[in-house]
Amino acid sequence: MVHLLAFITAKPGMLTTLLAEFHKIIPVVRAEDGCIEYAPVVDIEGFEGFTTPLGPDSYAVVEKWASPEALRAHAATQHMAEYGKKTKDMIARRVLHVLTPA
Repeated sequence: MVHLLAFITAKPGMLTTLLAEFHKIIPVVRAEDGCIEYAPVVDIEGFEGFTTPLGPDSYAVVEKWASPEALRAHAATQHMAEYGKKTKDMIARRVLHVLTPA
Protein backbone atom coordinates (compact mmCIF):
# COMPACT_ATOMS: atom_id res chain seq x y z
CA MET A 1 0.00 0.00 0.00
CA VAL A 2 1.14 3.55 -0.68
CA HIS A 3 -0.15 6.88 0.51
CA LEU A 4 0.05 10.17 -1.31
CA LEU A 5 -0.37 13.46 0.52
CA ALA A 6 -0.75 16.44 -1.76
CA PHE A 7 -0.62 19.98 -0.41
CA ILE A 8 -2.18 22.44 -2.85
CA THR A 9 -2.16 26.23 -2.62
CA ALA A 10 -4.53 27.99 -4.97
CA LYS A 11 -3.85 31.36 -6.49
CA PRO A 12 -5.71 34.10 -4.59
CA GLY A 13 -9.45 33.89 -5.15
CA MET A 14 -9.26 30.50 -6.93
CA LEU A 15 -9.76 28.01 -4.09
CA THR A 16 -13.51 27.55 -4.53
CA THR A 17 -13.20 27.05 -8.29
CA LEU A 18 -10.25 24.71 -7.91
CA LEU A 19 -12.05 22.56 -5.34
CA ALA A 20 -15.15 22.45 -7.55
CA GLU A 21 -13.03 21.03 -10.37
CA PHE A 22 -11.43 18.56 -7.97
CA HIS A 23 -14.82 17.32 -6.77
CA LYS A 24 -15.79 16.55 -10.38
CA ILE A 25 -12.99 13.95 -10.70
CA ILE A 26 -13.44 12.27 -7.33
CA PRO A 27 -15.97 9.62 -8.50
CA VAL A 28 -13.84 8.76 -11.54
CA VAL A 29 -10.67 8.40 -9.45
CA ARG A 30 -12.38 6.37 -6.74
CA ALA A 31 -13.54 3.94 -9.44
CA GLU A 32 -9.94 3.29 -10.55
CA ASP A 33 -8.41 -0.10 -9.79
CA GLY A 34 -6.39 0.12 -6.60
CA CYS A 35 -7.90 3.35 -5.24
CA ILE A 36 -8.65 2.93 -1.55
CA GLU A 37 -9.07 6.58 -0.53
CA TYR A 38 -9.10 9.86 -2.41
CA ALA A 39 -10.33 12.93 -0.54
CA PRO A 40 -9.66 16.65 -0.29
CA VAL A 41 -9.40 18.11 3.21
CA VAL A 42 -9.19 21.65 4.58
CA ASP A 43 -8.32 23.21 7.92
CA ILE A 44 -10.76 22.69 10.77
CA GLU A 45 -11.34 25.40 13.34
CA GLY A 46 -10.75 24.79 17.02
CA PHE A 47 -7.25 23.34 16.84
CA GLU A 48 -5.29 26.59 16.83
CA GLY A 49 -2.07 26.24 18.79
CA PHE A 50 -2.17 22.48 18.34
CA THR A 51 -1.62 22.21 14.58
CA THR A 52 -0.07 24.13 11.74
CA PRO A 53 -2.84 25.38 9.44
CA LEU A 54 -2.64 24.84 5.70
CA GLY A 55 -3.92 28.37 5.20
CA PRO A 56 -6.92 30.09 3.62
CA ASP A 57 -5.99 29.31 -0.01
CA SER A 58 -4.86 25.74 0.62
CA TYR A 59 -6.14 22.22 0.89
CA ALA A 60 -4.63 18.77 1.10
CA VAL A 61 -5.52 15.58 -0.71
CA VAL A 62 -5.31 12.30 1.18
CA GLU A 63 -4.83 9.35 -1.15
CA LYS A 64 -4.38 5.68 -0.42
CA TRP A 65 -3.51 3.21 -3.18
CA ALA A 66 -3.25 -0.58 -3.15
CA SER A 67 0.19 -0.51 -4.79
CA PRO A 68 2.79 1.77 -6.35
CA GLU A 69 1.64 0.48 -9.74
CA ALA A 70 -1.94 1.59 -9.05
CA LEU A 71 -0.71 5.08 -8.16
CA ARG A 72 1.44 5.23 -11.30
CA ALA A 73 -1.52 4.10 -13.42
CA HIS A 74 -3.68 6.81 -11.81
CA ALA A 75 -1.11 9.48 -12.59
CA ALA A 76 -1.11 8.41 -16.24
CA THR A 77 -4.89 8.53 -16.78
CA GLN A 78 -6.52 10.79 -19.34
CA HIS A 79 -8.84 12.33 -16.74
CA MET A 80 -5.88 13.40 -14.60
CA ALA A 81 -4.15 14.92 -17.65
CA GLU A 82 -7.33 16.85 -18.47
CA TYR A 83 -7.73 17.94 -14.85
CA GLY A 84 -4.12 19.15 -14.82
CA LYS A 85 -4.63 21.23 -17.96
CA LYS A 86 -7.89 22.68 -16.67
CA THR A 87 -6.49 23.69 -13.27
CA LYS A 88 -2.82 24.56 -13.91
CA ASP A 89 -3.48 28.31 -13.98
CA MET A 90 -5.39 28.12 -10.68
CA ILE A 91 -2.55 26.59 -8.66
CA ALA A 92 0.19 28.64 -7.02
CA ARG A 93 2.00 25.71 -5.41
CA ARG A 94 1.72 21.93 -5.28
CA VAL A 95 3.76 19.63 -3.04
CA LEU A 96 3.37 15.85 -3.25
CA HIS A 97 4.60 13.23 -0.80
CA VAL A 98 4.43 9.54 -1.69
CA LEU A 99 4.74 7.46 1.49
CA THR A 100 4.61 3.88 2.68
CA PRO A 101 3.39 2.59 6.05
CA ALA A 102 6.17 2.51 8.64
